[in-house]
Amino acid sequence: MYSPAPTASPHPELTAFLERAASRLAAAPPDDLHDLDQVPQHGDHRLSPGLLQERSGAPAKPAAVLIAIVDRAEGPTVLFTQRSSALRNHSGQISFPGGRIDPADTGPLDAALREAEEEIGLARHLVQPIGYLDLYLSNSGYRIAPVVALADASMKLHLNPAEVSGIFECPLSFLMDQANHVAESREWRGAMRRYYAMPWQGYYIWGVTAGIVRVLYETVYG
Repeated sequence: MYSPAPTASPHPELTAFLERAASRLAAAPPDDLHDLDQVPQHGDHRLSPGLLQERSGAPAKPAAVLIAIVDRAEGPTVLFTQRSSALRNHSGQISFPGGRIDPADTGPLDAALREAEEEIGLARHLVQPIGYLDLYLSNSGYRIAPVVALADASMKLHLNPAEVSGIFECPLSFLMDQANHVAESREWRGAMRRYYAMPWQGYYIWGVTAGIVRVLYETVYG
């Protein structure tokens, strides 16, 4: 069980972030979530344009992730999970709670909250939505709607070991510092791919997750 101590009052860093986010995040989910003919501005293709040609004609599935910000005495943090090594796709990677939007979900927020509850036991009544980022297109075939929210610092989390092997919080100040956004590359399927990486204290935040963090930075501070 993961249950860190809550802070007594809002941190000034969080207050400053929320003031900017109030006017820069969207109040409603992206209109083009289900419009498969529209290519989102943000995605893995921003640094590797060739990925769009490879995905040409392939359907993309609507999905949602929860960017949960937690107010801590030392400063606000962002909640991340480490995917189980037993998973078929992206095993062991750092991610946000989230997944595919099911037919029974009322929208991205409902899907993100459901997934967070299923993966890490985060009760939805402890989450206060702030707003939405633009869609992010992943090369794995998802049109991801990132939901930015505050998670109550008193939360008590219970991980689902079938999906999540660990959880950690990274300082928001680290993630919102452009100097920590490193463009790296590696060979994948016979071609060089570029992506963002944000290594922090032994955790390698990269790929889609780092790309979404970059969009959060550009949206709130760009």
